[in-house]
Amino acid sequence: MKVAVLDITGKDTGRKVELSNEVFGIEPNDHAIYLDVKQYLANQRQGTHKSKERGEITGSTRKIKKQKGTGTARAGSIKSPVFRGGGRIFGPRPRNYSFKLNKNLKRLARKSALSIQAKDSNLVVVEDFNFETPKTKEFAKVLKALELDTKKSLFVLGAENKNVYLSSRNLKNSKVVSATGLNTYNVLNAGKVVIAESTLEGIESNLSK
Repeated sequence: MKVAVLDITGKDTGRKVELSNEVFGIEPNDHAIYLDVKQYLANQRQGTHKSKERGEITGSTRKIKKQKGTGTARAGSIKSPVFRGGGRIFGPRPRNYSFKLNKNLKRLARKSALSIQAKDSNLVVVEDFNFETPKTKEFAKVLKALELDTKKSLFVLGAENKNVYLSSRNLKNSKVVSATGLNTYNVLNAGKVVIAESTLEGIESNLSK
């Protein structure tokens, strides 16, 4: 598959790059995508939720009424879960939601996501670019030139480009990541995936292993 290389003004440079079929042209594996996205979202959870059980409630331990003769159920503590203000039964406890996936499955998921976007013509290849200083206005100009100002976009750069990254932070519909930070969720969550020309070789070599 060949894709035209654009500059940051949105004009065709007249050059084309060949996308590897091993990375951008495979039959997508839906289950691998599901597992990788599930792991990504699980890793975002803090897991700090907590409610108090009856042993953690502050309150009197006095038996609140006599055992027999009341005509109602027995009750031994005001902290019982059946009373208002009592402890919670089987409430949430702090836990770690993360789980492990093997590297081959994660690699397959990323290739599947990129193949889906390539098949839907949602991949854009641009010349490498940088800004002298971080400036949101400059990045907004790039988005407008590429007709991405009203769409969700993911920019994949070869190395950590601090000025471009800082320029994009205030724009909620755009995200900038390095090639090593590429993940299935971000690829599929974007309307367009913009890849810097020099980044393609690194992505293909990492995912073709």
